[in-house]
Amino acid sequence: WYEENGEPSEAIDHAVAARDFERAADLAEMTIPALFRTRQEATIRRWMKVLPYDVVRVRPVLAVEFVGALVVAGEFEGVEARLRDAEQWLDATSTNDSDAASTEMVVVDQSQFRFLPGQIGTYWAALALMHGDLAGTLAHTQRVLEVAADDDHLSRASAAGLAGLARWTSGDLDGGYQAYADCVEGLRRIGNIADISGCSIALADIRTAQGRLGDAVRVYDQALRVFAKQGDVVLRGTADLHVGLSALNCERDDLHAAKEHLRRSQELGEHNGLPQNPYRWRVAMARIRQAEGDLTGAAELLAEAEGVYVSDFFPNVRPVPAMKARLQALHGDIDAAFAWVRQRGLSVDDDLTYVGEFEHITLARILLARHAAERSEGLLEQATRLLERLLAAAEAGGRAGAVIEILVLHALALRADGDERGALTSLGRALRLAEPEGYVRVFADEGPPMATLLRALAKQGSGSYVRRLLAAVTPTTYGEPGTQRLVDPLSDRELDVLRLLGSDLDGPDIARELTVSLNTMRTHTKNIYAKLGVTNRRAAVRMGQELQLLSRPAPR
Repeated sequence: WYEENGEPSEAIDHAVAARDFERAADLAEMTIPALFRTRQEATIRRWMKVLPYDVVRVRPVLAVEFVGALVVAGEFEGVEARLRDAEQWLDATSTNDSDAASTEMVVVDQSQFRFLPGQIGTYWAALALMHGDLAGTLAHTQRVLEVAADDDHLSRASAAGLAGLARWTSGDLDGGYQAYADCVEGLRRIGNIADISGCSIALADIRTAQGRLGDAVRVYDQALRVFAKQGDVVLRGTADLHVGLSALNCERDDLHAAKEHLRRSQELGEHNGLPQNPYRWRVAMARIRQAEGDLTGAAELLAEAEGVYVSDFFPNVRPVPAMKARLQALHGDIDAAFAWVRQRGLSVDDDLTYVGEFEHITLARILLARHAAERSEGLLEQATRLLERLLAAAEAGGRAGAVIEILVLHALALRADGDERGALTSLGRALRLAEPEGYVRVFADEGPPMATLLRALAKQGSGSYVRRLLAAVTPTTYGEPGTQRLVDPLSDRELDVLRLLGSDLDGPDIARELTVSLNTMRTHTKNIYAKLGVTNRRAAVRMGQELQLLSRPAPR
């Protein structure tokens, strides 16, 4: 009855319940292509678990459809065996065993059978990519273009997507972008609109790496317009498009828009997102919290993101542990940040790759933070040397997004070394790249040291962009030495304690100097750490110097 009334999924469930597995398999083979178009792979995997292997083994079309559901979910156990079973049937139909094949083999959907060569090649390419064999991936995708039927748009689009992943991972951003654009065009041609979301994320990520924020925004907006034409149906992946737009708005310092996109993503729910949605959402919100000065809240969100991270085929170019290490360094917890460096085995002399670029930029940040705390010239020299190597690699790879960040850090390193002219030159290069795309947070998040350099540029007659960046560093105007620029300013007594923390006095001595109990002094110190976003005495003093809080007269 369900089959006759156009509800094949219910018909399959009843056939399985009646143990009529042959009929269930026939129906599944005809139904699955439509389920792929609406991203219902979970239903396909459920059928795969209940249909006996012997029934599926003689059905190459159904076997390959099950392979597709497994690969999409990142489950590769048994995939190779199923592919080889299907290949044997294809080989048999093209050899002297064709009569035996026609007797034993079961094909219900003849149109899909024609597409098997391209589909099988696509899944071999996916396996190669999963094993990190980028050259093998590209070889398999090229083979797909040679053997796939002319009207097998799905296999051709899938091969383009896998080639895009391989090129993106290797650092060929232009090649990766073009391949993904070809994939999107193929998906639109066959009506696989739901799969466009994942491609759009890849396209936007590539454009972001190239420093083209405006193009990345347009990629997401275009995908949302396509999705909106589907009527009341919310396609899976819509929530992820809003997360991507949130991150871009945050970089441009439109925190209100960034929050609104995350709110919209949350309203749509994780079930309308791709597997990485929970992770990406938390990373985006952590970025907003950091921009708001809430480093503790940002760290908590990153810890949650690490817990819900699931790997996929996308290159993990911004790993969460590296983000956490950056926050630790910013928070003054240099020892914890260096523990991450040791755990990763990072060195300033490592070979540099696109996939590892974010980690090595993080290493440079940590070296600069330790230099600021310890004033070790060796650390500053290491950081500067690493940044110069990273700059050359990023420029050669066309990764303007990384170039901007590296130039910002290079400017701060030169400033720390007393070379203000060189620092302003590096910063000026970064500004020229960043201004057309509306970058803000990459500068503003560096805090008072960056504000010092921006003020120097402003004195040289720099325009409205520099003034905008200065305004983003702090919500108040920079004033005379001693003016506080904190969301929660230090009290007079806390300022007294902070000044004495910069002396050689220990805790009991400071308490006696201020005529307070040791417990009271410790409470003041705890409050100072919280307001300055640091975790130790040395970091508090350094932050106080940067914020010009230590120039007030000593207490009487």
